[in-house]
Amino acid sequence: MDIPTVAIGALGGTIASTSSTASTAGGEVVPTVTAEGLAAAVPGLAAVADVRAETLAMLPSPALDEPTVLRALAWADAAVADGAAGVVITQGTDTLEESACLLDLFWDRPEPLVVTGAMRSPDAPGADGPANLLTAVRCAAEPRSRDRGVLVAFDDEIHEARWVAKTDSVSTGAFRSPVFGPIGRCVEGEVLYGVAPQRVPPLVLPDGVVVGVGDPRVPLVTTYLGDDGHALRALQQAGVDGVVVAGFGAGHVSPAMAEAIGDLAAAVPVVFASRTGSGPTGRAMYGYPGSEVDLIARGAIGAGWQAPVKARLLLWALTATGATRAQVADVFAVRGRP
Repeated sequence: MDIPTVAIGALGGTIASTSSTASTAGGEVVPTVTAEGLAAAVPGLAAVADVRAETLAMLPSPALDEPTVLRALAWADAAVADGAAGVVITQGTDTLEESACLLDLFWDRPEPLVVTGAMRSPDAPGADGPANLLTAVRCAAEPRSRDRGVLVAFDDEIHEARWVAKTDSVSTGAFRSPVFGPIGRCVEGEVLYGVAPQRVPPLVLPDGVVVGVGDPRVPLVTTYLGDDGHALRALQQAGVDGVVVAGFGAGHVSPAMAEAIGDLAAAVPVVFASRTGSGPTGRAMYGYPGSEVDLIARGAIGAGWQAPVKARLLLWALTATGATRAQVADVFAVRGRP
């Protein structure tokens, strides 16, 4: 019986990290394991798919950036064009939710692109990398994974890239989708989905635009008790191409911060999101200075249900592709909803 081809691209991270310290207590780990090494360590993988493994980078998770992720996207696109039924990207977990989201913004193929990693290194007791990689390959090889955009496979659960978040710093069950939960699970080797395929259309790169070249500067600012807008005004002076503000509750800020947002929104797109971890920004609940109604009146754009880090990636991508403020608002109106 023929089995599907799945391409595995490795970027580094804990799943690929080992220690040079020979000690029963372990030691500090760094990325050293190649994509081929990762695949070879998974029992039963050869029965699931014909694996083509390639090391794309050997980086710890915090060292990843948008250009590196988008080079992985181009590699994944080429792998599918070369006959792969699906693609798996392995990387560190610290930035996994952001990498998956960025990939999803531009992944325009029906074939599944699945991102995974590990919370425990291969040297650690109970290493979770092999199980996560096996689940990811099963997910990438499964026909029912098509037309779902980019997925995250972790701890036998399957999540949509735009909703998943790392919610624990050390647990092997660190990844959750706080808003709507996982869309599928892998049980006894079978990939099961509880919802039909439904995805937001990906962004389209205008002719001649190379994302990752001449990157826009789009910082994320989190508000806090007593915020007077000083940091935001300093960013405006330094020069930015857009800003996302993680606000209180449904996206609220102090009156002073609201004034700073209004001044900046006159020059560049400013998006406000909720820092709560779940739930959308408001549209018409409150009318005081710094409320969602006030911020919208000052020219800011609500992120909707998108978490601040995901909203920042979307604004970064839109800015990189030359979107106007009106286009930014239109895209957030669509992608900010379930």
